[in-house]
Amino acid sequence: QVQLVESGGGLVQAGDSLRLSCAASGRTFSNINMAWFRQAPGKEREFVAAVSWNGNTYYADSVKGRFTISRYNAEKTVYLQLNSLKPEDTAVYYCAASLNVYWSTSYYSPAKYNYWGQGTQVTVSS
Repeated sequence: QVQLVESGGGLVQAGDSLRLSCAASGRTFSNINMAWFRQAPGKEREFVAAVSWNGNTYYADSVKGRFTISRYNAEKTVYLQLNSLKPEDTAVYYCAASLNVYWSTSYYSPAKYNYWGQGTQVTVSS
């Protein structure tokens, strides 16, 4: 079992920055693949960024160059740095953990994740 708790969301203006945190507990963290997804009202949950157990990173095209995912295994924490925020980034952001052995071939699919946090709201005003 893995428990995930997100924090760091809030209300900001366009162009501002935020840093989201995801604290994990439960089983060994260092061999788990992690990701952030987001879901806006009336839309499906979409992939934002992922980091493999050994540090490889992946990003959605819509956030590439603006968002940065990182992990600190000693702290059992994954971060998502959000820069140059836009109103279209407004959503609930979810942290997710995957134990799937085929994760690397479809890291962008919510179905490949076994555990989810409760989400943290990010609202960007124009």
